[in-house]
Amino acid sequence: MGLDIRWPIGLMFTLIGALLTVFGALNRSGSLSLDININLIWGVILLAFGVLMLAGAVRGGKKPPTA
Repeated sequence: MGLDIRWPIGLMFTLIGALLTVFGALNRSGSLSLDININLIWGVILLAFGVLMLAGAVRGGKKPPTA
């Protein structure tokens, strides 16, 4: 039926989330706001959302068996 929209969204959020998580983990002193590492927190959130979208795309791509 075509490309499922969850694939590109999941890949984009997973990639950006992974990059932001790594940057936030390595650059601890430069990305603090009120002593909270914003880049690390949002990186983990985006990464989790991207993985959920990819899991939904994988699960939704399987068609039920026909009898």
